[in-house]
Amino acid sequence: MTSSATAVTYTLGINPDLYRPIAIGLLVTVGLVVTVSPVIYNTIERVEMVLVSVILIFLVFAIFIATKGSSWAGVITQAPSGAANFPQIAAEVGAATLLGAIAFAGAGGANNLVQSNYVRDKGLAMGANIPNIVSPITGEEEARPSLGYTFPMDEENLRRWRGWWKVANMEQGILFYGIGLLSLIALSVLANSTLGVQPGLPADLEFIREEAQVLGNTVAPWFATFFLGAAAIKLFSTNIGILDWVSRLTADSLKVSWLARSQFWSESKIYLTVVWSMITIGTIIILSGIEPLILLIIAASGGGVVMAFYSTLLLVLNRRALPDPIKLKSYRLVIIAFSSVVFIGLSIYLLYAVATGQIP
Repeated sequence: MTSSATAVTYTLGINPDLYRPIAIGLLVTVGLVVTVSPVIYNTIERVEMVLVSVILIFLVFAIFIATKGSSWAGVITQAPSGAANFPQIAAEVGAATLLGAIAFAGAGGANNLVQSNYVRDKGLAMGANIPNIVSPITGEEEARPSLGYTFPMDEENLRRWRGWWKVANMEQGILFYGIGLLSLIALSVLANSTLGVQPGLPADLEFIREEAQVLGNTVAPWFATFFLGAAAIKLFSTNIGILDWVSRLTADSLKVSWLARSQFWSESKIYLTVVWSMITIGTIIILSGIEPLILLIIAASGGGVVMAFYSTLLLVLNRRALPDPIKLKSYRLVIIAFSSVVFIGLSIYLLYAVATGQIP
């Protein structure tokens, strides 16, 4: 949120030091919105739909009017040399930034784990049997258990499962992988088309302001403002997602374990408690004056460490808890295992770098 607020100051042309009150205001706004939403997922979905649409519109404009053909060609022609020089590049970037970049390149940290929670709140598939997370103020909480159900392994249910699995794969393939990869490439090509690769480029959020200045000079002043606004929206939409999914995962985990028998602590109440706890702690951190980029790297690399844990746990639970017809098999199992090894290795290296003083 501090990064989003900094981008807002660039967009409005005001003093960048004002990012702290802006960030706190944005955090509180998100908290108020989810607190009064009858069904929280529905509100999050509508807000994200608008924000992501703005980002995609910007990308379309950027691809056609602000990128160079040589930069697009470089995606293919320079990839082999980039892969060959990866050890050197990784050493220059550092363990924390590298792990964070890999974690954030996908959904980021534990965001992948919350997909089934969103399916549940949309009432799709088996999610129709589990209550939604609602506002204790404006919503109506349901007394049904949150642990879920297992469907009988008969031919009709497995036919439905295979149909559902096909739809889920299409969504992940087209939206998460396809559009996500295109966005990463387009933004990288845009940076290369404007600032290129040169020594002395800023290593903080000042980088996007310099990129905007070049866009303003080469395209038009309005496009520079559009770029900065899209950057602020992209970071803001990410923060809404983070507040939501961290609170969802925490509420879900607590309600099916330590607070399973509590009559007071519903999943919805736990959710909002976590949201406002994060906003309060986040406000304290923002007021402390820590550099936004440092916070971003800590969050990203921490997400990578979390991914080392949960990718391993997914393997264990998948092989032990799921019925045989719907277990991961073949290449999917290999990919999850490979991901687990990569994140474990990078996390160990990160901890080693911290312990030996390579990272202050």
